[in-house]
Amino acid sequence: MHKQLALYLVMGSVNCENSSPEDVLRDAIAGGITLFQFREKGPRALEGTAKLELGRRLFRICHEHGIPFIVNDDVELMLALNADGLHIGQEDGSARAMRNRIGDKILGISAHNLSEARAALADGADYLGVGPMYETQTKPDIREVRGPEVIREIRGAGIACPIVGIGGITHGKAAPVIDAGADGVAVITAITQASAPLEAARNLRNEVRSR
Repeated sequence: MHKQLALYLVMGSVNCENSSPEDVLRDAIAGGITLFQFREKGPRALEGTAKLELGRRLFRICHEHGIPFIVNDDVELMLALNADGLHIGQEDGSARAMRNRIGDKILGISAHNLSEARAALADGADYLGVGPMYETQTKPDIREVRGPEVIREIRGAGIACPIVGIGGITHGKAAPVIDAGADGVAVITAITQASAPLEAARNLRNEVRSR
């Protein structure tokens, strides 16, 4: 799991303005992403059958290239797709209940501090998404930005589980997150809004690898 978190793309159709989600995902895979999360949220987000069909197409692309496919929040969709895992936030219901529903699939849980990290691991998290690392416009309801220091605090408490830093990470900002103790970085707009998603992914992957 540690290596799979190196470069984690989180994306839905609403994040792709310059080309289709399928093309962005293919480019990102060619550029070196190691994990993908389908997050179909926000204004103009697809629902129902359209969301399911997009999920199927993206899932197919991931599996053709050996990239694990995680679904954000929606356990019913995750089960319908037979996806590789689920990622939930602090406000998305009981983590322990989700663990029971998905069995031995991957469970990622967002954590913003040491106490949330400990609770998530007690509830069965396979990895932690820790953030926000920096200011971000993608999630308007984010918690206080504490930066890479919060990862350093979690590691300092002896927590050795896989951790990915998330929130406002762009090329040039990934290195401090890795140096603080993260196994990788999760990004949305740094790849989806880039004029060349393949190159954007490659630059981020090289930055992570350099640490």
